[in-house]
Amino acid sequence: MGTTKERAILFADLRGSTALYLKLGNTEAATVVTQSLSLLGQIVAKGGGRVVKTLGDGLMAVFDQADPAVEVAVSLHDSLERLAPITQHQAARHGAIRLKVAIAWGEMVEVDGDCFGDAVNVAARLLDLAGDHETLTTGPLLRELPSDQQERFRSIDKLHLRGRKEPVPVLRMEARRFGDTLSTVIMDAQETDMPDGIRLNWLGTERVFSTASMPLVLGRSPQASFCVSDSRVSRSHARIESHSGHIYLSDLSYNGTHVRFDGDDQALTLRRGTCTLHGSGVISLGAPSTDPTSTQIRFDVLSFSDTLPQC
Repeated sequence: MGTTKERAILFADLRGSTALYLKLGNTEAATVVTQSLSLLGQIVAKGGGRVVKTLGDGLMAVFDQADPAVEVAVSLHDSLERLAPITQHQAARHGAIRLKVAIAWGEMVEVDGDCFGDAVNVAARLLDLAGDHETLTTGPLLRELPSDQQERFRSIDKLHLRGRKEPVPVLRMEARRFGDTLSTVIMDAQETDMPDGIRLNWLGTERVFSTASMPLVLGRSPQASFCVSDSRVSRSHARIESHSGHIYLSDLSYNGTHVRFDGDDQALTLRRGTCTLHGSGVISLGAPSTDPTSTQIRFDVLSFSDTLPQC
């Protein structure tokens, strides 16, 4: 048996490859995926990590320290913009390849070149919850980072991880450090009318959430911010959050989340994806809005200033 050690475990998974196989055919799509995974593996090695194994359209890697794992996660996301020309051309024609990443810090043991243990389990569960272009982690990794790295992360909510009785506080990595994004956020605030909150209504239950109270989770769990009772709805099914002057909806489920904006004939389907909420419409959890039995939550994005009396 191997020796138990504390390490950073990173999982990365390519999204969108299924569509490539359908549109390009097996040979050409396999070339795209293989090139992409090879690039991700090179980035891991250059950043001081070791690829433990590849998993279909993804990989698992181990790092001795937390800091390089975070830097590699940033580089992995950036790398999809620097793929070989053939890959870029194919992705542009047939749908971009997307990436999601999860990192966990904790105990692991290495046996015959593979890694097992709590950190591996947590990272794998986080990857299930991550959306496109996201990197998720938990508190133990954050505590191993220097202060400038910690500024990359912000808490999104306590989420249920498979195998854990209690919800786990989960953090998401921002694209840039806070100091790098401050001027952009200020510019966005000056140029747009930022929403102040959102109203949700389901079967007569109406609640208003301000942006200050976000993120919030929609789901079947009693701990969810907006709880619904439907067996097709996951315990933590979808997340609503606010940043950079917009309100975003992210699907966290296995059955998908559907959004239909008022005035639009077609609904938008999210499967571990994210969209911007604006105006008003319907969020359907676990089944399309065309299914009359589905959980359909009416939403209205609010500007509280619009409700104040005018002088």
